[in-house]
Amino acid sequence: MIFPNGTYLSRSIHLASNITFQLAGGATIRAASSGLDAPEANPFGQWQDFGHSHFHDALMWGDGISNRAITGTGTIDGAGLTTSNTVPKGVGDKALSLKLCSGIHVSGVTFRRAGHFAVLFNGCHDLTLRNIKVLTTADRDGINVVNSWNVDIGGSDIESLDDAVVLKSDFALGRTFPSHDIHVHDSTIRSTQNNATQFGSETCGNFSKVTFDHLTITGAGKAGIGIVSMDGSVIDGISYSDITMSRTAVPIYLKIGDRHSCPNHPAVGAIRNVSISNVTGTNAVSPVSSAEFTPTIAGASPANRVQNVTLTNVQLTVHGGHPASDATIVPPENNTKHAPAIYGTRPSYGWWLRHVTGVRFTNCSVRFDSDDGRPAFITTDGSAVTLDTVTLARGGGSAYDIGFDHVSGFAVTNTKTTTGAAPRIRASASTPA
Repeated sequence: MIFPNGTYLSRSIHLASNITFQLAGGATIRAASSGLDAPEANPFGQWQDFGHSHFHDALMWGDGISNRAITGTGTIDGAGLTTSNTVPKGVGDKALSLKLCSGIHVSGVTFRRAGHFAVLFNGCHDLTLRNIKVLTTADRDGINVVNSWNVDIGGSDIESLDDAVVLKSDFALGRTFPSHDIHVHDSTIRSTQNNATQFGSETCGNFSKVTFDHLTITGAGKAGIGIVSMDGSVIDGISYSDITMSRTAVPIYLKIGDRHSCPNHPAVGAIRNVSISNVTGTNAVSPVSSAEFTPTIAGASPANRVQNVTLTNVQLTVHGGHPASDATIVPPENNTKHAPAIYGTRPSYGWWLRHVTGVRFTNCSVRFDSDDGRPAFITTDGSAVTLDTVTLARGGGSAYDIGFDHVSGFAVTNTKTTTGAAPRIRASASTPA
């Protein structure tokens, strides 16, 4: 089906299998502000917000379809869609919504003014999004990939107000599917108020074999790289590489929590076997506020630690500017909320770790834009934490550079300050490897 140049005001389009939409460069499919399909009933809506629980209240939606393509260089314009969690009758909140679909290919097109979601997939597999633009910095989410597998997102420009590229697992389908074999690459990503790349917060099912590489992150009101397991997900085998980021409130943030937002209150989840390499982060402050937080890896408790994280050639320059008195702060334990702000100011400027095991920094560095009186690294409650060939800036008022508190098996080798001095280590109730 070919759409030549022109603007096509549309109510909900019911997508079918084995059909291609080809949009000419001057073609725009524009969402009407009334007359769109009503949200279908969902007996599992209590487990996630309204937007995630319904799929038919969209400009374009497909349910159980296969072998569908949307191509060309035209525009999908959600002018009539709402960003609200309360959706009036006849109004939609998604540009493209697909449930239990397969063999979907989207390329070349631009999404604008896309409501709550530009693209929402749930329970889908074999999806390709290539060379698209998502321009929704005045709306909400960019691309949500939920309970899905065999997904490739590449060569794209994705800009949103809310989460830009986010992987989730909710209970909207009355069940979960393992999310695996997902690749996000060769793209520019920005979220003005939330996360540029993110797991969660909806995390009922498990994730594995997910790769992010060759990305330019140009802003994040929260995390540039974010992983949270809040609802029982095991997030295992995740790789990030060759990423440049700026204007992120926190460059890297890993967090395990226990929010109870899935049926039967599953056990606390896990984050493990994460590789982060060849990452450069600068100007680490939110693009829309003064928010800035120390890069963080935090488990839920001594019994639920983040496990086996390797950081190689990760070079971060943070905002800095905190007094030495902030080094005495003890961030609260908070397992019901997930945003980086829940811990407030951390006692270290470069990395703050709590409830971790098997974290290794190799050929990494941390610096600040403004002199900071806190130490560069603090780990509380951990084991097998290693800093090897690390370079760190020393604040003018800091009492020490690297702190270990109740950490067994720590090691600091070939590590120095930016002036070449050996690091000052403070170890409390801790033992070296």
